[in-house]
Amino acid sequence: MTQTTGGQVIDVEELRRTYVGGYTAVDGISFSVARGELFALLGTNGAGKTSTVEVLEGLARPDGGTVRVLGHDPYRERTAVRPRVGVMLQEGGFPSDLTVAETVRMCAGCTSGARPAGEALDLVGLTKRSEVRVKQLSGGERRRLDLALALLGRPEVLFLDEPTTGLDAEGRRDTWELVRELRNEGTTVLLTTHYLEEAESLADRLAIMDQGRIVASGTPADVTASRPGRIRFVLPGHVTAGQLPLSLRAAADGRRIEIRTRQVQRDLGQLLRWAEESGVELEALDARSATLEEAFLDIAARSGETVGAR
Repeated sequence: MTQTTGGQVIDVEELRRTYVGGYTAVDGISFSVARGELFALLGTNGAGKTSTVEVLEGLARPDGGTVRVLGHDPYRERTAVRPRVGVMLQEGGFPSDLTVAETVRMCAGCTSGARPAGEALDLVGLTKRSEVRVKQLSGGERRRLDLALALLGRPEVLFLDEPTTGLDAEGRRDTWELVRELRNEGTTVLLTTHYLEEAESLADRLAIMDQGRIVASGTPADVTASRPGRIRFVLPGHVTAGQLPLSLRAAADGRRIEIRTRQVQRDLGQLLRWAEESGVELEALDARSATLEEAFLDIAARSGETVGAR
C-alpha cells in the first residue's frame, strides 16, 4: 500500500452544506486524506457525495465547518489551490466540432506547466483518436478525454467523480491501472464511484455517506469486517441439511446450503472435516469473506427502513 507520509492534503471538519428551502445535503461530516493516499467517497444517489466534492473542488462554499486542500481554503484561496489540483467532473462540456487533439491543446493553453497534448492522450489511450471530432467519440472515449484534461497540469491532488462510467471492462481496468500509477507516484486521489468493486480494488481508505452523514469509514477490510462471510455448497441427494454439525447454522433451499459466519476459516475447516469423515462430496463449494457491496447494500437497506419510519 502507498505510504501516506507528509501530512494531510485534504482536511474536512464538521462540513455542512444546506440548500435553499432548508435541505441539508451534508450534515457535519469530518475526514482527512493523507498525501499519496487514494480515498473513496461512496453513497447512494442523494447521500451528499457531490455536494461534498463541490466544496473540496472550490466550486461552492461550505455553510458550516472548515475545509482545507493543500493547506488552503479551496473556495476563498482558489488561486493558490487550483493550479495544483486536477478535476474530472461527471460530465465535461467539450466543443463538439473540435478534434480530440485540438481540445487538449486548447485546455493546455490555460494550464500552468501542462503536459504535452500527446503525452496526456497517450496516458488515457486516445492517441489513435486524436484527429477525431469530439462529437464522434463514444461515451467511454469522452470519459477518457475528461481524464486526460484532469491530468494535464500534473496535479498533486486529483478529484475523480465517477471516472469509469460508460467504459467497457477493458477500459475500466486500464483506468484503474493508471490511477494506481498516479497514486504510486505521489498523487493524492479522492474518488467517487458507483462501482463498489472499483472502490474495493483501488481505495486505501473510504467513507460511506448516507443522508448527509458518514455512516462507515476505514479501509475496505475494516468496513467489510462488520458483515458476515458466507459458505455455499450443494449437498448430494442422500444427505439433508439436518445432518450438518449443529454448530454450523445453515439456511437451506433444497440441496443448496448457505452458512453465514464471521469465522469463515474456522467454519469451513469444520465443514470439510465433517464431509471427509462422513464421506460426503460437497458440490459447487464456495467460501468467501463479505464484500464491500454487501456492506454497502446493508447500509442502504437500513437507510430505507429509517426513511420509511419517518
